[in-house]
Amino acid sequence: MPNLNDELHHSGWNACSSCFGDPSKTRNRLILPSLISSRVYVIDVGTDPRAPKIHKMVEPVDLYWKCGLANPHTSHCLGSGQIMISCMGEPSGGGKGGFVLLDGETFEVVGNWEHPGEAAPFGYDFWYQPRHNVMISTEWGAPKALVDGFNPADVKKGLYGSSLHVWDWTTHRKLQTLDLGEDGAIPLEVRFLHDPSATEGYVGCALGASVFRFYKTKDGKWDAEKVISVPKKKVEGWMLPEMPGLITDILISLDDRYLYFSNWLHGDIRQYDITNRRKPRLVGQVFLGGSILSDGPVKVLEDPDKQEQPPPRFIKGKRVPGSPQMLQLSLDGRRLYVTTSLFSGWDKQFYPDMIRDGSVMMQIHVDSDRGGLSLNEDFLVDFGKEPDGPVLAHELRYPGGDCTSDIWL
Repeated sequence: MPNLNDELHHSGWNACSSCFGDPSKTRNRLILPSLISSRVYVIDVGTDPRAPKIHKMVEPVDLYWKCGLANPHTSHCLGSGQIMISCMGEPSGGGKGGFVLLDGETFEVVGNWEHPGEAAPFGYDFWYQPRHNVMISTEWGAPKALVDGFNPADVKKGLYGSSLHVWDWTTHRKLQTLDLGEDGAIPLEVRFLHDPSATEGYVGCALGASVFRFYKTKDGKWDAEKVISVPKKKVEGWMLPEMPGLITDILISLDDRYLYFSNWLHGDIRQYDITNRRKPRLVGQVFLGGSILSDGPVKVLEDPDKQEQPPPRFIKGKRVPGSPQMLQLSLDGRRLYVTTSLFSGWDKQFYPDMIRDGSVMMQIHVDSDRGGLSLNEDFLVDFGKEPDGPVLAHELRYPGGDCTSDIWL
C-alpha cells in the first residue's frame, strides 16, 4: 500500500455467493478496509491474479463526512450488488457500531446502512441470513482504547463490548441487544451455520474465552446460550494472575459439522464436533506457540484442563513466533491454515518477538471423519523473510470464496 499505518486487517469481495445467478457479477475485486487509518482499498485481483494492483482508494474523509464512521472492519458483498462494511468507531476514536455501504461498481460511499441514531455502542463483525430477515453484529471496543494494546482497566471503564445486536435485514432497524455478560466479554467473530435456512450460529468471545450459540426462539425473537468455555489458567510472571484463552477467531466447516477456534494467549487451536448444536464435543487440539510455553517466563500454577505447559514449536528450523490467530479451512475440510498476528498494537504487547521476526502461516492436517488435528511439519510461510519485512500476516482468503467470506441465499 502507498500509505503507512493503515492496519490492513480483514477483507472481502465485490461479489460472492450472495450474487449467485447474476452473470454480470465477477469476483475480481478484493475489498481491504484499514482498521486504523479508515482508508478502504479496492484491489484488482482479476486482471492478473499474480500481480494485484490498486483499483481505487476510498479515503477516510468519505467515511467520516458521509457516514460519521471510522475504523472499518468486516466487508461483505450483498445480493443488491452493494458492499457493506462494519465499522468500530467514530472519527474521534470513540466506539460506534455502524455500517458503510459502497456502490458495487464505482466503489463510492453511498451512505449508512443503519438508520440515524441506531448505531450500536461498539462494532466489529457481522453476518446476515436473508431467509430469516436477520443480521447479527458483534462488539470489540473503542478504537482509541485498544489501538496501543490491552489495558484490563478499560474493561471496567466500559470501553469494551459484551453484546450481540440483532437487526431486521429488510428495514435496517435494530431489533434486540443480547447482553452476554462477563462470560461473553468482547464477542468478536460471528458465524451463522452455512445452511441458508439455519436459524442458529456461534460467536467467539475473546476475553470471556467462551463460545455462545445464538438462535431464533419459538416466538420469533433471538437468544443466546454459552456452549463452550475455556477455563482460565492461574499463572505467575504475566500481567494478570489468571490468563484467559482469548478466543480471537472461529470458523465453521462448510458442511456445518465442525467448529474451529484459536486461543491466542493459551496457544492452541481446537476442533469441536457440533452435530449436536447445543453440546459441542472437543475432538481435536494442537498447541502452536502462545504465552504459556515451557521455556517461557510464565509459569502455570493451576490449570483446570490439567495439561502440561507445551514446548515451543519449530517448523523447518524456525521457532513459531506469536500464537495461532486467524483461521481458514480448505473447502473439503481437510486442511486448516493459520496465521499468528492479531493486531499490531496487541502483537507488540503480548508477542514482541513476532514484531522482530515476522509472523508465519502454518497448515494443520484435519481428520474430517473422526476429528483430530496435527501440524504439517513440511509447510511454512515465513513472513519474516518478506523483502520489505518483517510483516504481520492476518486474514486469509481464497480467490473463489471460503468458509468465512461467503453467505448463501
